[in-house]
Amino acid sequence: MTRLLNALLTTDPRLRRSLITTGFACLFMAFCVLAMQLVVVAGLTQPQPVHWWSIASVGYVLLSFMLIRSGLTRHWRDPAFTTVQIGCALVSNAVAYAIAGEARGIEPPVLAVVMMFGVFGLTAAQMKKLLALGLVAFAIAGAVVQWGRPDDAPPPALAALYMLMVALVLVFSTMLALRMEALRTQLKTQRRELALAVEQVRALATRDELTGLPNRRYLAEAMRLRCLNAQRTGHPLLLAQLDLDWFKVINDTYGHAAGDTALQAFAQTVTAQVRGPDILARWGGEEFILLMSETGVAEGDLVLERVRSAVANTPVVLPEGGRIDLTVSMGATQWRPGETAEALLQRADAALYEAKRQGRNRVVWA
Repeated sequence: MTRLLNALLTTDPRLRRSLITTGFACLFMAFCVLAMQLVVVAGLTQPQPVHWWSIASVGYVLLSFMLIRSGLTRHWRDPAFTTVQIGCALVSNAVAYAIAGEARGIEPPVLAVVMMFGVFGLTAAQMKKLLALGLVAFAIAGAVVQWGRPDDAPPPALAALYMLMVALVLVFSTMLALRMEALRTQLKTQRRELALAVEQVRALATRDELTGLPNRRYLAEAMRLRCLNAQRTGHPLLLAQLDLDWFKVINDTYGHAAGDTALQAFAQTVTAQVRGPDILARWGGEEFILLMSETGVAEGDLVLERVRSAVANTPVVLPEGGRIDLTVSMGATQWRPGETAEALLQRADAALYEAKRQGRNRVVWA
């Protein structure tokens, strides 16, 4: 059964959807043809026009199915050319009204089903075009019946009722399509807003609000993943713990607002000195972590000395006037095979403590 369905509907998801929709149209047309044949059997109309109409209608939907199945429409905006198919179905329905004799009252319900094929997929502009086509086609069919075939024409009042039902079906189907398009637009807007909100929440969860750097949560996962990558590839991995010197004095002397300004300026200065693949994150308070992948000790030491020098030579200018000179102490270490992120961090922390003990404003390697 699966092989049969794949042979009939292809395995291309886009074409498959179009073929399924057209398959339903073929099934619906088969029921319409059966209904018209029953009208003939009941003696309510002439058989020959119905037979020709049946051949033309079935031939068109089968031709549409084969055209889509061939793949020629794969790259069209609408591979099922739905608007064209519905337009032909409207004309077919109008012709059926003209030849259905005393049973032409069945056509308005059939017309409603035809229009439903477009309500959920076509744009408002396409539905308006189909509305105009349907009104013109049934106006012509009604005129042909009333004035071209007076012996087969219904009483004027009944003919007017038929036309009124046709107009109601066409107009309200179009109005429903307009409403559906408005809902689709609203849903797209809501999805975009939701995606933006999710991105903002994700950023809040992984970014430090004050400095804009990755936060402790983000860095903990990054350390774990980079240790695993170093274990797998054998590439070197360095970690440095950075701590602003005398930060408590800055807060006590200038206030916490000045301390926040100093942290922001420090983050900007260090970010300008590190390389793109490196990760600089705020670990907490005045402590920061710099993670450097595929970096040896010699190269890493040059980066850290560049950072130390830049911080020492970039004073923080306070908004209210005055300036603060900053220095930074750093403890650095190289990852050892099999070492966990926690152990790596502990060794960097011990090196940082040694840098503080030696007088600050320096880099000490574990």
